Amino acid sequence: MGTRPLLNRRLAGMGSTIFAEMSALAVATGSINLGQGFPDTDGPRAIAEAAARAVLEGRGNQYPPGPGIPELRAAVTEHQQRWYGLTYDPDSEVLITAGATEAIAAALLALLEPGDEVIALEPFYDSYAACIAMAGATRVPLTLRAPGFRPDLDELRALITPRTRLLLINTPHNPTGTVLTPDELRGIAELACEHDLLVITDEVYEHLVFAGAHRPLAALPGMRERTVSISSAGKTFSFTGWKVGWVTGTPELVAAVRTAKQYLTFVSAGPFQYAVADALRLPDSYFDTLRADHLRKRDLLADGLAAAGFEVFRPEGTYFITTDITPLGETDGLEFCRKLPERCGVVAIPNVVFYDNTEAGRSHVRWAFCKRDDVLQEAVTRLQQL
Repeated sequence: MGTRPLLNRRLAGMGSTIFAEMSALAVATGSINLGQGFPDTDGPRAIAEAAARAVLEGRGNQYPPGPGIPELRAAVTEHQQRWYGLTYDPDSEVLITAGATEAIAAALLALLEPGDEVIALEPFYDSYAACIAMAGATRVPLTLRAPGFRPDLDELRALITPRTRLLLINTPHNPTGTVLTPDELRGIAELACEHDLLVITDEVYEHLVFAGAHRPLAALPGMRERTVSISSAGKTFSFTGWKVGWVTGTPELVAAVRTAKQYLTFVSAGPFQYAVADALRLPDSYFDTLRADHLRKRDLLADGLAAAGFEVFRPEGTYFITTDITPLGETDGLEFCRKLPERCGVVAIPNVVFYDNTEAGRSHVRWAFCKRDDVLQEAVTRLQQL
């Protein structure tokens, strides 16, 4: 095959993800996996039964419509109106995707040209870096720094250049748990309008906010026409394996994203789309209970981590906690996480893999608390060994 590398240079260094490495380590050592962000219990039984009925009744077993089934597109528009007062046309302003990950990939591939710059909140979810690279664009980090992890809007302004095409905003933010405030959102919106930038918002943790409330950027003045809003069912309904996500935006933006999306998966998750349509229409009590349960789990794990000696940055949203290992006499989060399963039978994720500015996250470790209470309690007990 010669000496030329097989993997193209845009993806160099992006082999197996840290999640695959740490999950394999959890299996090999029999450790509690607080690394990868998936629940260890399924979502509502009624929604699982709706998916099973769809399969047995032959709904969605063949290719669903390219934009997604009409029932789900209508449910997405109802959801946006119900929670945020945003109005979208289900036929031209909604696109169903293979989870939020595909939505992000399709949006970046559709909207970027090689050489464009994308400003993203750092630390950033690993697929952001890969998808920006695949589009031939350049990522520019706006670093959220401990302990507050707030965006510096003056720094954001300074990062914008004539090559800046797009802002990639994640709120509630994975992995820090930051929920952008109204003032922060307003400042970002003003800069986007001033410099005529497109915006992609990743809002998959929209119903897991413990302080304040989730506010979509698209609802702000001048933003609807420039914003691709993305969310999914996995985090809200605890069916991460179904991979059902959605895009909302203007007809022009959705058409652009759909053009790229149709050559990625074409369509996906046919029967599950019917079930997710039912899920989005669940009563407020479901969403209230989801939030309250995760708030309790957050505090259970956060208190345990603090007792074990970590500096804990208690999150405002998501189902992740970031900690600093420095009080334990440690400095290298990657080395710490690779040794942790053998030391006490728990797996976590080193935040440094989410940074370009590696020094800002070198001593930070992320923990997922979307697990059963007994699992979290056992993890806390094991961590006391540190």
